Amino acid sequence: MNQPTQQVDIAIAGAGMVGATLALLLRQANPNWRILVVEPHPQQTSDDYNPSFDDRSTALSWRTREVFEGLGLWQQLEQRAAAIEQIQVSDRGHIASTQLSACEQGMTAYGYVVENRWLGQILQQQLANSDITLAAPATIEQVTMTANGAELSISNSNTPITCELLIVADGARSTTRDLLGIGVDVQDYGQMGLIANIALAQPHNGVAYERFTANGPMALLPLPDSSEGQHRSALVWTLPPDQAKHLSDCDEAEFLAQLQQVFGYRQGNLLGVGERHLYPLKLMETCEQVRRHLVVVGNAAHSLHPVAGQGFNLAIRDIAALVEVLAEGTNNGCDLGDLALLQKYQNSRESDQQRTVAASHWLPKFFAVDNPTAALARGAGLFAMDMVPSLRGQFARYGMGVE
Repeated sequence: MNQPTQQVDIAIAGAGMVGATLALLLRQANPNWRILVVEPHPQQTSDDYNPSFDDRSTALSWRTREVFEGLGLWQQLEQRAAAIEQIQVSDRGHIASTQLSACEQGMTAYGYVVENRWLGQILQQQLANSDITLAAPATIEQVTMTANGAELSISNSNTPITCELLIVADGARSTTRDLLGIGVDVQDYGQMGLIANIALAQPHNGVAYERFTANGPMALLPLPDSSEGQHRSALVWTLPPDQAKHLSDCDEAEFLAQLQQVFGYRQGNLLGVGERHLYPLKLMETCEQVRRHLVVVGNAAHSLHPVAGQGFNLAIRDIAALVEVLAEGTNNGCDLGDLALLQKYQNSRESDQQRTVAASHWLPKFFAVDNPTAALARGAGLFAMDMVPSLRGQFARYGMGVE
């Protein structure tokens, strides 16, 4: 006797910020699709939210805001979001700099910074209130691709799952991608990213700072005030491994002194630092984004250098386009796993992906070159942007994800 199976139309590996958003977009596009999301971590759906000074955060572009507005989630997310109203770009040790203002582009903000825990809670609540099937905690232990889709074996279940389309969205260290034998190209930058929240003596006033140094870029992004009313910004600091390890381990006074020396006094005195986290910086790109009955998205498809905070926003643009192509294709009689349909999606995203990956890869390298010619070229570029509104506008529209 054949073993009974659970049949769904679409299975998603990963219910993180990308996977959860994708599931909700798919449900909105077609209420009849049977959707399963498999997530290894327990899901927290409590209405209680107690913000911590150390909560990590994500920068959301204007285009990403539009996606969440379309899902009816932005009104909730905005309650704990800090708007990026201005961006100041500078090259340490050189006089040239530029300042971008959202109001110059007729916008209220370039983007927003939202704490991951808050964004995750809103997404998880929305998933829990939908008819999307969530298997959590559970892991995909085996994948067999068939002529009609994929067959999955998941932990804590003796029932195989068949799906017409499998979407891999379980992060840069994707176990599902590995099970499928999909290779990745990795470029190790030989640097570490140091992440921490910084207590400020004065309000940030919606200003984000991108400061390029000889070691790499440093970003200070506005955060909502803590529950105790402390002004905060989120720091992302690129450093050589030895220096990063020292700054991660040293006492608060030494850390703040070194940060103040490199960053300056644009935010006045820096009063405190929360928990410090380190992670190696690598560019990771999957060798395949689509196969018949299969798509790889999010950090499982491409994990970028954190400069300009474009990784999550690129993923959101990708999945929004994927859902649009799937909805249009199935309305025209295509199967969800049709290779031509999935290749249409990949072709539609190629230009944006290549441009965003290239910018995140080469911009830090360009600003790290320490010679007079490179410094002059960087200064000329920043000066031109400062003087020519159309250049500022083009740069701003790219960062907002609307061009």
